[in-house]
Amino acid sequence: MEIAHVHFYVENAPVWRDWFVDYLGFTAVNSGISFNHTCTEMVQSGAICFLLSSPLLPTSPVAEFLRQHPPGVADIAFAVTDVADAIAQAATQGATILEPIQEYLGYKCGKIAAWGGMTHTLMEKPVGGKRETRDRPMFTTIDHLVLNVPVGELERAVAWYKNVLDLQPQQAFKITTDRSGLYSQVLVSRNGSVQLPINEPASSNSQIQEFLTVNRGAGIQHIALRTSNLISAIAQLRSRGLSLLSVPQTYYSQLKKRTEFRLSPLELEAIAQQEILVDWQVNSQNALLLQIFTQPIFAQPTFFFEFIERRFQAQGFGEGNFRALFEAIESEQIKRGTLQ
Repeated sequence: MEIAHVHFYVENAPVWRDWFVDYLGFTAVNSGISFNHTCTEMVQSGAICFLLSSPLLPTSPVAEFLRQHPPGVADIAFAVTDVADAIAQAATQGATILEPIQEYLGYKCGKIAAWGGMTHTLMEKPVGGKRETRDRPMFTTIDHLVLNVPVGELERAVAWYKNVLDLQPQQAFKITTDRSGLYSQVLVSRNGSVQLPINEPASSNSQIQEFLTVNRGAGIQHIALRTSNLISAIAQLRSRGLSLLSVPQTYYSQLKKRTEFRLSPLELEAIAQQEILVDWQVNSQNALLLQIFTQPIFAQPTFFFEFIERRFQAQGFGEGNFRALFEAIESEQIKRGTLQ
């Protein structure tokens, strides 16, 4: 099992196609997908594939989605080896089958209702296959996706993904600051290709709750895109004008005092200049995780991207940075007036 593509529902698909090309260095692809009521564009980077759909008529399913939610992720498609078996398993576990098995993008697929207003397309296609794309993409794969759910839904959401899609609980943690917090449970596919942390707010004013309120329900808060050279990638993104979350320089003052990891003064200076967060594993000095986050990409404070580099098979999701990350996000909430 792996992620085949992620489908965004937006107000203007061509505009967002150009946004991914101009700001993130994706390649526009002639997808051949067209409906009388919906405009769909496709963009790629390495193994990452995003579909972008906008309504042409009020009868479009995209129009219905946008009446209920702001723009964002509507569907995550998973590649499976046997779609009939996957759909049957989902039905046995009580999942609602929205579309029976049919041909889509040249593959057999079906669609099930998922958490909140989201759906999952299950596609029978080779797992581990490579897409044709341009050489040396800036971002190569989807590292993980993060789902936010309302208070009281975390355990049920975890059970649903475990029973319906056979994702396995891996780790759980709680993150708090002076103002807010979250509970998180990470789910992983058996082959490790799909990583899905699910978050529940631990306070009424947390950034998780702000997302749920503005999104009008559960949804994908962010997607992490992996790169092999984050410092270079972020320098490029900044030159393209992408808006990224600011990190206070006090974070780097503290980082320079740490001796648990191996970074040259020159590289540490470059990391500070690009405002990249650094996390490491106590049992491995070489295993470093570098990460950075965009500002919300749509008009409302909902969906954003994370960019991530894992050195020497670094695991986790930057738990050591969560407090610094939360405080940076909280500063943006204060600017918006949603956190006192």
